[in-house]
Amino acid sequence: MNSQIVDKFGRPHSYLRISLTDRCNLRCFYCMPEEGIELMDKPSIMSLEEIISISSTFQKLGVDTVRLTGGEPLIRKNFDYLVEEMRNLGLAVKLTTNGILLDRHLEHFQKIGIQKINISLDTLDKAKSVFITKRDYYDRIMSNIQQALEMGFQIKLNVVLIKGVNDKEINDFIELTKDQNIGIKFIEFMPFKGNKWDWSKGISHETILKIVSEKYGKVTALDNPKHSTSQNFKVEEHKGSFGIISTITNPFCADCNRIRLTADGKMKNCLFANAETDLLTPHRNREDLEKLILETIQQKKYSRDGMDVKMDASQYENNRTMTSIGG
Repeated sequence: MNSQIVDKFGRPHSYLRISLTDRCNLRCFYCMPEEGIELMDKPSIMSLEEIISISSTFQKLGVDTVRLTGGEPLIRKNFDYLVEEMRNLGLAVKLTTNGILLDRHLEHFQKIGIQKINISLDTLDKAKSVFITKRDYYDRIMSNIQQALEMGFQIKLNVVLIKGVNDKEINDFIELTKDQNIGIKFIEFMPFKGNKWDWSKGISHETILKIVSEKYGKVTALDNPKHSTSQNFKVEEHKGSFGIISTITNPFCADCNRIRLTADGKMKNCLFANAETDLLTPHRNREDLEKLILETIQQKKYSRDGMDVKMDASQYENNRTMTSIGG
């Protein structure tokens, strides 16, 4: 199905990221402000039936893929019911999780055909994991990753690189791709409300490639899938691969096909967009959402919600925190 959701730059949108909750069982400092956040009250959050219904509207307009995020999506009650209903809509379903509860769902995912799982893992050092996440789940997460790999799932590890925290582990992650068909996604440190962003803490696309090639020699650039958010590479003779999401130093907006839906039913055209369109209230009032969605996409800006040259603190500090947007 060709997407009817086309912005003013001619970009069709077929990919919907849905946040199921702003709650999380970790407290990663780049995602959750130290002082915490004011959590959404239950009546303001989409019910599972509302998520399914609103997703159905997007599907009718040409969306064919959804990625379920959080907070941490797997803490949402009756998660298996939700993903089964999303699959029944004919949607490809992908998942981003911290992996803590993954083992409870793997057999069901196999049954209904969910194969692609992204797992947030910023360090391979247990003590450092406790420092980053403020929780001690490292062993459980690593066990669940191994179980998922053994069951044949396509696993990508999302690694947010921050200078002085985990930048010395780049090649440790690359080493995981040597004998396992696993993907590593290095993500440049991005600014959100309350996460004390400063690009002096960032590790650039160019630096990552330099570090990997200095140890492993030839690094081959792979053909990137259409609408890919990462530039992808492979070390010669390694089974797995790695990619770099360079939102800061090399934005990938030209081919963007993504829309976001927050847990309280707000449509965001971009991760960095301050403007939001409430879909949940009109849905509860039985109003037509199709016209609203098509009108909203026309407000989408070309790149990073207008921050084309540099990241502007006056803009991103007025956005939501990362955990309330959805990873």
